[in-house]
Amino acid sequence: MSENVVHLHKNTDPPAVTTLTVVPDPAPPAPVPLWVRSGRAVKTAVTHENTRTTARAVARHSLYVAGGARIVARRTWDGKTAARYERFMRAAEAAGNMDAAMEWEERAQRFRDARHRRRMDLLHSPLDAAKGVAVGAGMGIGALVALGVVMAIANHDVTDVITPIAAVIEFINLLITIVQVVWGPLVTLGPFLALLALWAVGSKQQAAPAWAMPANVRNGEGEPITPSIVVKALRDLGVSALAKAIKEMGDAGASMLGPIRIAGCGVEVDVTLPSGVATNEVQAKRRKLAENLSRHEHEVFVTIPQAARTVRLWVADSGALDEPIGPSPLVTDETMTADYAKGRAPWGQDLRGDAASLSLYQRHLLITGLSNQGKTVALRSLALWVALDRSVQFLMGDLKGVGDWAMFDGLASTLIQGPTDEHVMQVTQMVEGAVEEMNRRIQAPPGTVFPPLIVVVDEAQVAFMCPAVDEDKRPYGGSKATSRYFMAVRKIHNQGRAVNVLMWQGTQDPTDQNLPKLVREGAHTRASLALGTESQARMALGDKAVDGGAAPNMLRPGLDRGTLVVASDGITIPAGQASITVRTYLIDDDGATAITDRAKALRDGVTTLHAVETGEQRDPLADILTVLGDASRVLTADVLKRLTTLNADAYGRWTPGDLKRVLEDAGAEPYKSDGRMVVGRDRVARALTNQSSQGSASADE
Repeated sequence: MSENVVHLHKNTDPPAVTTLTVVPDPAPPAPVPLWVRSGRAVKTAVTHENTRTTARAVARHSLYVAGGARIVARRTWDGKTAARYERFMRAAEAAGNMDAAMEWEERAQRFRDARHRRRMDLLHSPLDAAKGVAVGAGMGIGALVALGVVMAIANHDVTDVITPIAAVIEFINLLITIVQVVWGPLVTLGPFLALLALWAVGSKQQAAPAWAMPANVRNGEGEPITPSIVVKALRDLGVSALAKAIKEMGDAGASMLGPIRIAGCGVEVDVTLPSGVATNEVQAKRRKLAENLSRHEHEVFVTIPQAARTVRLWVADSGALDEPIGPSPLVTDETMTADYAKGRAPWGQDLRGDAASLSLYQRHLLITGLSNQGKTVALRSLALWVALDRSVQFLMGDLKGVGDWAMFDGLASTLIQGPTDEHVMQVTQMVEGAVEEMNRRIQAPPGTVFPPLIVVVDEAQVAFMCPAVDEDKRPYGGSKATSRYFMAVRKIHNQGRAVNVLMWQGTQDPTDQNLPKLVREGAHTRASLALGTESQARMALGDKAVDGGAAPNMLRPGLDRGTLVVASDGITIPAGQASITVRTYLIDDDGATAITDRAKALRDGVTTLHAVETGEQRDPLADILTVLGDASRVLTADVLKRLTTLNADAYGRWTPGDLKRVLEDAGAEPYKSDGRMVVGRDRVARALTNQSSQGSASADE
């Protein structure tokens, strides 16, 4: 019996009273009925993983026997009938190959003729067999009697005549005895041996439902791609015409498939679709197809080759695309150089594991994708390679401004970094200066060879979305004919390629507002990282590439960082495809700095301008000294280019004659070095010093 607990509460306010409160102990919990506990135990036992695994194992091995019996029965039926030839014939008809259908029909007819002859022979075989046995027995007995006569003559004993026949009878009696001894166990073990044989056939063919298979087999991780798996995956896509055609073909649905080829970290197979099934119906079911193949969606690519009614499936090994591809040759090979005109930039690897290299010669470039997917690294790696060609000049605008392009300071003629409207204005003026240089080159005598000038603008969407206007009320951003940045880019796209003035742009999240149609269609090489929608993929790569199977919107943001889809004639694309998927090399800031240091060593020295100055009052001699930088002498043509970059308004229309006149007036005239006209830094510095001295003397007077 439980005891009550007594609590004393003393009130603090007068009058003081002591209160006794009796609190009974809580009642003990009611006992759980035995049948409830038994039910819980049974439920736990049934749902326990060991129990479920054991049940699946029992069901699996039992079903192996049934599946093996079904397979053996079908094989026997195929061997005894013309069913196999009928399936092949229907498959050929469904594929539209009438020649193959007629050939299988002829084979089936020959099989039926041979089977008819065998059946007719069976009608005469009993009589022939009886005659053969009678003749054989007579000849055997005669031989035995003859042998007995010889033995009787030799032994002088007439009883030896029947000795050979007696020996044969004893041997037959021995065989009967052996059969009587073995027959009982054989009859007992026979069914078990037959079941074991059927189990072996079913086990080898995995003839059991998926739910009964072990976990690793049910998940399909790493499962090899076989013709039967591909056919089943296509059959279960949910395309009724395709499923019906495969059902009519039976197991011969594999006739739709070409050879399964190893292709890098996966396999590739061409599938000829039956009549009535369009290639885009299979493309639209990419996710379901991947899951039917026990793969993730990003591990299956569906493209359209040249052959009619054919889709090409590339299926990656499970998890292979999540592994890194290794360092860039630009980092590992310190002796590597570049050839802008004839070389190819090592950009990464395709899905087959082959090197993917890109030709940059006279091709405008556009790279787009969602934020933080590796766009800047992919664009920068191309600039790093081409920088190893000392003839290439750069004008760069980084409208992110976090230092991703800082290593090009001392390599690019102009490097503007920052996200503000003022930086957009500077970048716009830089691009307009490149337009002036392009126009100057176009007006040069025919046959003149110009060094490549590459204008790089990263985060170009900032320029297109800029709301600032100039003093004439012309907007810097936008996509109208009055937009300064838009029109400058369009002019370079229209005519820059012919005189080696190229436009490279990187932009985020393409839309009609931040990437106008005319600009994106002006790029010869278009590449896209992961995107959100198919409409964005069409903006990035064009309708032709997307209709041909390009699907950057299927890439996984974050997980497929650095993987992009490329549409360009500058990269090797498999025949019949409109695009190729490339996993780009990752070159970090330290590696990029090392590469630019090697590129700077190839040059005499480049003075990088960090702003495009504007203004009416300028000192040409001081500007010339500025663009000369630390170099002892610079070609007059390069001085003109640098002056144009410095201030297009002041020097954009200068000719070599204008430069020569200014230098001669100052006493720093150009001179020849190695047969080419150059401007000497010492002469310009001395002339500028003299000019300053004369100005000071005039002020003193």
